[in-house]
Amino acid sequence: MGRWSRPLARAFVGWLEPEAHAHWLDVGCGTGALTAAICELGKPASVVACDPSGPFVEAARTALPDKRVAFELARGEYLPEREGGFDVVVSGLVLNFVADPERALANMLERLSPRGKVAAYVWDYAEGLQFLGSFWEEAVALDPGAAVLDERRRFPICNGEALTALFRAAGLSNVESTRLDSITPFMSFDDYWEPFLGRTGPAPSYVAALDRERREQLKERLRQRLLPDGGRLELSASAWAVRGLGP
Repeated sequence: MGRWSRPLARAFVGWLEPEAHAHWLDVGCGTGALTAAICELGKPASVVACDPSGPFVEAARTALPDKRVAFELARGEYLPEREGGFDVVVSGLVLNFVADPERALANMLERLSPRGKVAAYVWDYAEGLQFLGSFWEEAVALDPGAAVLDERRRFPICNGEALTALFRAAGLSNVESTRLDSITPFMSFDDYWEPFLGRTGPAPSYVAALDRERREQLKERLRQRLLPDGGRLELSASAWAVRGLGP
């Protein structure tokens, strides 16, 4: 997933059409994909980027030595503060992973300046990630028990209607959502398959738990489905973004 997060972050910041010289808070910054896009496209006065993972924060700090950015270790309920609040509070690819999205959004609102903007985006697991959807369809065909791991079932918040309802319920106004469409190119089938061997995330963890024979069966089913004749592979990938103005 990581290789697609940076172009998605740039598309998201472009959709926000941010005013220059704003003060930003990036909640759940991970390794800094969205923070980097803010610095590149948003012309910020400052960015405070936080994440509960120490290794992620250190990796982001090393990758983005920008004087406008401060990286902090922080959990969702203890977000960084700024006198007067932040003009823009954003969160990328996070809301579907938190146990209580309503509380997470409320915490973000507490850090917002008057009439500031809150925005977030998540992958469209249900319909928009062809490379992941294909994987789970073939995995479930071989092993019906794999269905419980499928992100399409686990993340009902990942659609425009659910995100819009979440933001409106939090008291935000002028709430809008949009679908950000892109293409995920793979140079070969191996370029597609090898990330599933990385052990990070539900799909790679599932592959790691398979014995060699079942893993090869799954691999071959996917090859026949996606690229039976070899060559380059291009699949669709989409995310849902939402934004709103604070009180």
